[in-house]
Amino acid sequence: MARAHTRRFPKPIHHDGRDYLRTDQVARLLGVKVATVYAYVSRGRMTSVRIDGVDGSVFAVDEVEAIVAGRPRRAPAGVVERIHTRLTLLHDDRLFFRGRDAVDLAGRSSFEEVANLLWDSDISWLSAPTDASVRTAIRAAGGPHARGLDLIRLTVDVLGARDQGRHQRDPSTVAVTASTVIAAAVDVLGDGDDPGTASIAARLWPCLTTEPPTARKVAVLGAALILLADHDLSAGAIAARVAASARGSVYAVLGAGLGAFDGPVHGGATTLAHRFLEGALADPAAAVAEQLYLGNPIPGTGHVVYRDHDPRAEFLVEMLRRSGGGDRRVLPAVDEIRRRLSGTSFINSDLALAAIALRYRMRPDAAETIFALARMVGWVAHAIEEFGERQLRFRPEGVYTGIRPGTR
Repeated sequence: MARAHTRRFPKPIHHDGRDYLRTDQVARLLGVKVATVYAYVSRGRMTSVRIDGVDGSVFAVDEVEAIVAGRPRRAPAGVVERIHTRLTLLHDDRLFFRGRDAVDLAGRSSFEEVANLLWDSDISWLSAPTDASVRTAIRAAGGPHARGLDLIRLTVDVLGARDQGRHQRDPSTVAVTASTVIAAAVDVLGDGDDPGTASIAARLWPCLTTEPPTARKVAVLGAALILLADHDLSAGAIAARVAASARGSVYAVLGAGLGAFDGPVHGGATTLAHRFLEGALADPAAAVAEQLYLGNPIPGTGHVVYRDHDPRAEFLVEMLRRSGGGDRRVLPAVDEIRRRLSGTSFINSDLALAAIALRYRMRPDAAETIFALARMVGWVAHAIEEFGERQLRFRPEGVYTGIRPGTR
């Protein structure tokens, strides 16, 4: 198997949004016989695919790369794992939106521009502020203890109930509606009566903190919104696609995504990271040591997709370092946590969002709020794709393990 690393990677066949290799290419790449490739198939290590116009079987490049790298094969794929998407690629610890490096986009583009990229649209985000009576009603419904996420969910539901044209599913209308909902959610999060028509990042800043904004600080917030906009088939994206497959409105799609997001292992992971980092500011080494002693995972570290580093976290922390101001304890604490993790794990985007929130003295749920607003863009992008697929395609059969009829 070691020979495979020295061989030149062959040119793949691109089909329906995925790259494939022919059987002979796979054999040469792995340094084995063709018969061995088919043995891998019979043992479940690889899946053969047929493509019209191509002789013989072909194999997905990512499966072949996994064998070359010695990684275990994932469980057999079902309908969810076979979703074809042109939105987001996660490859070699890098993140791409429609073929463009997301980190590069975060340094050069606005959140609105990246949303349009993912939605394949060119809409204007210069919508009028949400009606004051609607904002007041949503805030009142949420009550004094509502999280930012609660207010976002209420905004989606209220605007959906008021929109008689909510079931229009053409991409342009969906994009306009989604941009209006996101802007409205930001308006509701604020306390003022005149949210203005600035960029989403600029409007969001005073909703999260009383720290005076600067162009660099707002740019950090904008970069966070961009880098968290989508992450392939996360739980929220799958929920959003299921709603879209059932031909739910864009409001239903966002509600489904937010429902999956609202839990301690998805959106709530940012809150856990915030609590950990806040407690670690005084003595980060001791905070890490305590988690290790207790046998607990360290919040805001590691990732199920990235192997060596999270590019989103790396970029945001370095951008935060250049932005100036705020609580000067935060970055030294993050740096010490990274040193303590060296060679074993790495910080992820949850900890980076927590660092942004703590550095600029934002509200305790700011990281989760930023994450939710950002990811709404991705859910809408997945919905736009899904509206072009066969409806109700997510209908798997359960594996029944209960009492069989007639056995009692």
